[in-house]
Amino acid sequence: MLVDGNSLTYRAFFALPTDIVTSSGQVTNAVYGFTSMLVNLVRDHRPDRVVVAFDRPEPTFRHEKVDTYKAQRDETPDILVQQMGLVRELVEAFGMGMVEVVGFEADDVLATLATQARDHGDPVFVVTGDRDAYQLVEDPFIKVLYTASRGVSELKLFDEKGVQERSGVTPDRYVTYAALRGDPSDNLPGVPGVGEKKAAKLVNDYGDLDAIFAAAGDQTPKLAENLLAHEAQVRSNAEMMELIRDVPGVQLDDFGPPEVNGPELQRLLNFFEFRSASLHQRLGEAIEVLGGQAADVASEQPGAEVAAASLITPATAADVVAALDELAGASDRICFASTWQGDAGRTPLVSVAFAGTSDQVVVVSAAQMADPAVLERIAGLGAPDGATSVAAHGAKPLLRWLAGHGVDVQTLRADTELAAYLVDPGDGRYAIDGVVSQYLGQGLGGDQASASGQLDFGDSPDDGAARLAAEAVAVARLVEPLNAALEARGLLSLYCDIELPLVRVLAHMEAVGVGVDIDVLRRINTSLTSEAESLTTAITDAAGEQFNVNSTPQLREVLFDKLGLTPQRRTKTGFSTDAASLEKLVGEHPIVELLLRYREVEKLRSTYGEGLLAEVADD
Repeated sequence: MLVDGNSLTYRAFFALPTDIVTSSGQVTNAVYGFTSMLVNLVRDHRPDRVVVAFDRPEPTFRHEKVDTYKAQRDETPDILVQQMGLVRELVEAFGMGMVEVVGFEADDVLATLATQARDHGDPVFVVTGDRDAYQLVEDPFIKVLYTASRGVSELKLFDEKGVQERSGVTPDRYVTYAALRGDPSDNLPGVPGVGEKKAAKLVNDYGDLDAIFAAAGDQTPKLAENLLAHEAQVRSNAEMMELIRDVPGVQLDDFGPPEVNGPELQRLLNFFEFRSASLHQRLGEAIEVLGGQAADVASEQPGAEVAAASLITPATAADVVAALDELAGASDRICFASTWQGDAGRTPLVSVAFAGTSDQVVVVSAAQMADPAVLERIAGLGAPDGATSVAAHGAKPLLRWLAGHGVDVQTLRADTELAAYLVDPGDGRYAIDGVVSQYLGQGLGGDQASASGQLDFGDSPDDGAARLAAEAVAVARLVEPLNAALEARGLLSLYCDIELPLVRVLAHMEAVGVGVDIDVLRRINTSLTSEAESLTTAITDAAGEQFNVNSTPQLREVLFDKLGLTPQRRTKTGFSTDAASLEKLVGEHPIVELLLRYREVEKLRSTYGEGLLAEVADD
């Protein structure tokens, strides 16, 4: 497996938010994304050897040939530059081959290694986000794993058939095709009016550049003019785009199987503060593929379980009030956890656990929660002039339930789920078990019964009540470390001044609902429907034929085949007709502006016309 290190690192940086940082302030979004992609690649494709190539900062021979090569690109962000060295350290810790050569790009190094592997009869995957690598594809030896999406998880495998389906030409003719089309990302303009489809047709009809330019007179006058006027540019493009397959000093035999340095890899993961259980699981699988021992780089295992020091299950509403009074008297913060019959806040409430700083927990049933005396006591906890604040892990569902019962909680001062999200918005998993493991190094006591709403008030320390109590205690212990993590990232003000108050606002909005005037909605729908019909007529008139405006294949045929507009982006099924692509065509033909407005009107009609009318029809 031959990996373009710069390509993967850049993709990871721009795919993940830059507020993924360590407690010391080191941004790690690119390192995290690169690590995730690398372990997935190793786990899924099980390579015998892995070599990662990087670009050097010095100009290459391409810059010397064309001084405007890549000149339009913005400077690499400093917070990405800082992470490139960390990525290199990570590759070294994995024991993978790493190579960079002054004067050449990583693509050239990969091309050299891939060619040598082919000559040895060894199959290789080239992992990159640069389409120039398509020229290397050669069945059965060389295939390209292309980072096709904007994220860090999806890669598409290209063999010879795949390249031809994607570009319209075989890999051995890809450079000619790309030279005609041009590559704006490298500041290499192509022939005006020659997009992917037209470039593929010229290549397939005539073969190489000499034959294409010799046949320029056989084309339409405009195309012939453009071809001849830009011949020098196209030939220069071909020289620039062809990858070097014999970079000096690069030998595949210099790189053996990976030798994972477990202690160093563990040190780096601890420094990066990568504690995701999913990442560690995939990492362990990848290390075993590489011949190492997953135990050498084990995730930090939870220590002692979080549990309540004492658990009280009051028998009556009066007992609940007395227990809450005792908690409030001993602590200035009451932390709660709730369990529901199904989705939190969308199904009936089952029970709530209340904890103070002493790890004493009161577990209250839904029936007790609805008692007026209990609601009045909880309202006292939530009153802005009270001495006690409240905290939870995902507070909104219970705040919404309480709002529906006339209780306005105004003293929410911590939501550990929300805090965990702000600290690491790229994780995607904020269940309390994972947050407790990450920030406390502990596990949660009890079983998982509370998650499904089956709460048992029996005497067993491992029943659902114990689990729910442990969650409430965990919230109490998580508040301070999460606040410290937020402060280290400069996010504490955002959390306290905006995000937490918004939880209460959203809870009340959801409890109250939204009122609509159906007569107004009907008038809006009628107006939008009329405008959509008028636009449909105008679009078909501009096209000079009747067609289904909502049919993507028919629209492609009208725009690109009949009207000859310039395609902007190819999808799996053909040239894109999405809004972003159409916006780039504004000015080429009046039909484009009409289509954009039609899409806008249809979206409004779907949202505020027919769509909203359908939502409220039964209300």
